[in-house]
Amino acid sequence: MTGIGVGSWPRRRARMDPGAVALVQGERRLTYGGLARRTAALAAALSGLGVRKGDRVAYLGPNAIATFEAFFATTSLGAIHVALNTRLTAAELSFLLDDSGARVLFLAPETEAEGLAAVEASTTRPRVVRLAAEYERLVDERTGRDPAPVEVALDDPALILYTSGTTGRPKGAVLTHGNITWNTFNQFAHITLGHDDVALCSAPLFHVLGLGQITLPTLYAGGTVVVTAGFDPGDFLAAIERERATAFPLAPTMLQMLCDHPDWENADLSSVRLVVFGGSPVPERVAKSWLARGIQALQGYGLTEAAPGVFMALGRGARERPTSAGVPHFFVEVALLTPDGEIVTGPGQGELLVKGPNVFSGYWNRPDATAGAFVDGWFRTGDVVRLGEDGWAQIVDRVKDMIISGGENVYPAEVEAAIGELEAVEDCAVVAVPDARWGETGMAFVVTRPACRLGEEEILTHLRHRLAKYKIPRYFTFCPALPRNATGKIQRRVLREQARTLRPNDAPS
Repeated sequence: MTGIGVGSWPRRRARMDPGAVALVQGERRLTYGGLARRTAALAAALSGLGVRKGDRVAYLGPNAIATFEAFFATTSLGAIHVALNTRLTAAELSFLLDDSGARVLFLAPETEAEGLAAVEASTTRPRVVRLAAEYERLVDERTGRDPAPVEVALDDPALILYTSGTTGRPKGAVLTHGNITWNTFNQFAHITLGHDDVALCSAPLFHVLGLGQITLPTLYAGGTVVVTAGFDPGDFLAAIERERATAFPLAPTMLQMLCDHPDWENADLSSVRLVVFGGSPVPERVAKSWLARGIQALQGYGLTEAAPGVFMALGRGARERPTSAGVPHFFVEVALLTPDGEIVTGPGQGELLVKGPNVFSGYWNRPDATAGAFVDGWFRTGDVVRLGEDGWAQIVDRVKDMIISGGENVYPAEVEAAIGELEAVEDCAVVAVPDARWGETGMAFVVTRPACRLGEEEILTHLRHRLAKYKIPRYFTFCPALPRNATGKIQRRVLREQARTLRPNDAPS
């Protein structure tokens, strides 16, 4: 391994402080020296399996120390880490394996059934490496045997994160080594992290929030990351006390669950310096609840394609603006696209445009989608933002129809396509409605064919085998027709207004 790619981070930090604890999971503690040795051994094992620069290596499993080892080992070879969402069905996973052309799949026991079914249904049939026994055997066999040096540059692709596509098919956002590195630098202009920090990593590592915010910057700075497989508010509060955690990233839904938990008032949060959150709007009462505990809670705005940081609040000003997304990151440029197509860089309101060394290189094998995502070199976020005279941003609305449910992105087109597979369905549209727990959830407006009978339970049964649970609408409304304009386009604004006035009493649990 040569160059300055992210795969070199464990080795570089181990040269400085090999005995410092890098990762914690349960009772296990792994030093930077140990992380560097295991990462090199795993890279050598991957090389022995035929993985070469540019190849894709997928990972399917909950957060674990092995997730970081696989990420660093893969990227140290110049190969591309493909982070798979553990909540997807076998059919969805199979598409991602084929789309990425993954050569190897790391597979955790918790996701083995869906993973093996996905491999069986795929055309690429990646080599499966089961975590635990087989994984440890590969590491043990290669310990002390470094892989052949590979030149890795900042412009080389490092990571593919899949986002739901507006056409119903997910597309992979390709983040380079440089994108990830510059995102880390951007955060240090807003926050302070060092070798004494202890970060909790509960946000899933197949999301850019879990990987890019706080977590990787903590490892870059020589701090400790405590890895948890999932999020439970009671367990998380206990982990803060036990590990004396100082910082962590969370989705707004997680923030709300924590401050609504019975243990919140009595939990010892004295060690916590910093919380970074983003992904969907946060209720003002939740933001103020954290600020009232004396914790610097900084809201940010980002997206997968920006690795993810675009805006982040500052310690000075966040209390006065508890729901603002903050100011632009240090090396990020922002502009607004007005309805008449003008690009403006001053205060005002419009679709947010972004430039910077953290902005992605494009969508995997989707040149048309990549070209359509940019205008005059600016990335189109699809979000309407209001920029104040003071530079602070307020997220107003989304140009796209995406639903953000508990921090997960749901595109209506994908859900509508699945519902439309049913013979009895003539027409369908899915829109977002507010949800007290998840921020947003979906409501499906369904039109049935003449003389056909269709119930909510039939649709749910159909969807459970095709879509991840978080994508399935919570509410269903059967109607005679969908509102459309003169060109036949569904008037989603009308449906959203209808959805907000309806009070379904037959919502599924």
